[in-house]
Amino acid sequence: MKFFNSLVLSVLAAICVFGLSGCGRKANNGKVIAIVIPAADHGWTAGVISWAEKAKTDIGQKDPSAKVIITTAKSAQEQVSAIETLMPQGISTMVLLPVESEALTPICKKIKAAGVKLIVVDRGLADPSLADMEVVGDNTGFGEASARAIAETLGGKGLIVAMEGIPCQTNTDRVNGFKKVIAAYPEIKVDYGRANWNDEEGAKLMENKLIAYKKIDAVWAGDDDVLRGVLNAYRKSGRTDVKAMSGGGGSQYIIGLIRNNDPVVKFTITYPPKMIYSAAMLALEGDFSNKRVVIPAEKITPENAEKFVFKDSRY
Repeated sequence: MKFFNSLVLSVLAAICVFGLSGCGRKANNGKVIAIVIPAADHGWTAGVISWAEKAKTDIGQKDPSAKVIITTAKSAQEQVSAIETLMPQGISTMVLLPVESEALTPICKKIKAAGVKLIVVDRGLADPSLADMEVVGDNTGFGEASARAIAETLGGKGLIVAMEGIPCQTNTDRVNGFKKVIAAYPEIKVDYGRANWNDEEGAKLMENKLIAYKKIDAVWAGDDDVLRGVLNAYRKSGRTDVKAMSGGGGSQYIIGLIRNNDPVVKFTITYPPKMIYSAAMLALEGDFSNKRVVIPAEKITPENAEKFVFKDSRY
């Protein structure tokens, strides 16, 4: 009997050593990558989710031993709770697009203390040193490219209605980039207003500007969702004076207009939701030597629009 009991104990010990990474803890020989992102509250975040799902599929094909967990949240509080739930699951790298930078910083300190690698996407943390890598869009370049495209379309003359987003560093960088380029065109006047990256506010602001000005040459909506609202207001007015409208982000709806040679929406500038995909693939590679990866802003026109098409009705 003693021999039998000893044998059972030996077998159980072997199971703990070879079958598990510790008794009561499931083994995972591959990487565990958590992608924590906002819920789809507008077109761009819907695009982020689509690219995150594609990253999960592609990572599974590249490395079947790797595990990818995607979590979405409607608020910063939900995001914090989601991360707390993920932490015991043996996460090796977390790819985080914070809902709010300040609110997510404390939980990110816990992530780092646990030895988890952290890739922060788009919106930096209050303490940038917590990130092992940042993957961001080129917001200054976004504003510069928008201004350059509109100014060239107008031949360096005319009135532009420009719509700013929510007051934050992202908006500041974009607007400063826009102003820097426009400063080289003394015959262009710009009327700045605030639409807060909201399509309804964009529509209302456009209605007001159409009343204020008998002639508007171009509109920089600053965001493709806002541009939809601006377009609706403009079309309802029956006006035909606007030569060009541009948003930003590269939504599939706006790309569709560009591909179909819309008379007003002739181009837009990318702020690619694909950056979440890039971050996830970098997490798989595990090379954190480049602390900051900047995804450049690109001009989308009828000539190159096809390469920016992404089959997802949510975006």
